[in-house]
Amino acid sequence: MPVIDHLFSIGRIRKAVWQLWYPFLTRRLQGDEVLFLNYAFEPEPPMNLPLASDDEKNRACIQLYHHVATQVPLAGKNVLEVSCGHGGGASYLTRTQKPKSYTALDLNPAGIRFCQERHRVPGLEFIQGDAENLPFADGSFDAVINVEASHCYPNFPRFLAEVARVLRPGGHFLYADFRFRERWAEWESALAAAPLQLQTTRNINAEVLRGLGKNSARSQDLIARHLPKFLHGVGRDFAGTRGSRIFNALTSGELSYRSYSFVKPATKL
Repeated sequence: MPVIDHLFSIGRIRKAVWQLWYPFLTRRLQGDEVLFLNYAFEPEPPMNLPLASDDEKNRACIQLYHHVATQVPLAGKNVLEVSCGHGGGASYLTRTQKPKSYTALDLNPAGIRFCQERHRVPGLEFIQGDAENLPFADGSFDAVINVEASHCYPNFPRFLAEVARVLRPGGHFLYADFRFRERWAEWESALAAAPLQLQTTRNINAEVLRGLGKNSARSQDLIARHLPKFLHGVGRDFAGTRGSRIFNALTSGELSYRSYSFVKPATKL
């Protein structure tokens, strides 16, 4: 959650907060089947992405996953998603992009149990695990996807090293996340030092803001019905509702949301 991340910047404290927050959210939100915990994406002109009827209510969140993950073809590939949340993105990408296999990992055991029950899709597997210690052999995957999660990690360079380790040469890291201004230099330095080659990058603040605007009413309703009143402000920041600190920071540019595509070179950089 952005506001907690901003206030608790020490790695171990931040990780402990996240380990409590996400299982709490999973328990609170299960009745409404909240399948996405990421922000949203609405391009101009609209993406006009064809969706199944069951996916339509999650259009703005799905479009963020689509934007990030379809930077390269995934058909026939072995794909890993790190920090899959409630599994909505993993389900959508497995059903529509036709990878050979899709492994979705998250630290939250309650979330993984929810995903295993909710998303029964051929080729899709959910595993509990740590982004900084991926439980996979070297060179296991053709693509690694990470959407709006790395700001939670205590050791971001360690995560990037793990991504490079489990990717095959020529494999892709498809990534999106945000940082407040005071962490831009640290973020950019870690990405530049990773054993991965940058292919594309893009600031997507405008698209995320439009998506958050579309989702704002639904998010406010979920917060009012599922969170105790003393957590409503935190919930609004987590959801990025209109008028929240996060929404305002994206509007002003104090917060930068970016998408990236990297490739693992055939030889070491």
